[in-house]
Amino acid sequence: MGSRDADIDFTFTRPTTARALLDALTRLGWSAVIPVGHVAYMVNDEDDSYEWYDSTPEHIDEALAVLDSTANLPYTVALNVYHAEAKTGGMLMFHAGRTDVSFIPSIGRRPIPSAPELTDLAWYLDTLVPALITAGLRGYEAHEVRY
Repeated sequence: MGSRDADIDFTFTRPTTARALLDALTRLGWSAVIPVGHVAYMVNDEDDSYEWYDSTPEHIDEALAVLDSTANLPYTVALNVYHAEAKTGGMLMFHAGRTDVSFIPSIGRRPIPSAPELTDLAWYLDTLVPALITAGLRGYEAHEVRY
């Protein structure tokens, strides 16, 4: 049967930050607090090791400061986001340079009702793009691949 990966690659007109995108997404029901009640974020440093960290919602500002620090601009960083009403979420991955950001549906992946083996990328686009437009979104590419 094989495994599947789905993601949406967003391109911005200028470098962006985790704080800017989280602020934009929060207006449409997204949050950095995932179902287990914490904030999860990642920094891929000079050792090329993807280090995940857990924090509490009260310390979100510190987590965003780490993700957006100039010291981490050359590295990939990520922040998990969640839409509580829809019970789904995923990882926002900020690539070096911060004009390219990927979203990987990974928390309660939303399937297409008539084809549940596929991810409902249209739903994610419909809930993410309106917020990201306000943050300088230039375009996107969505894809799902079966291995």
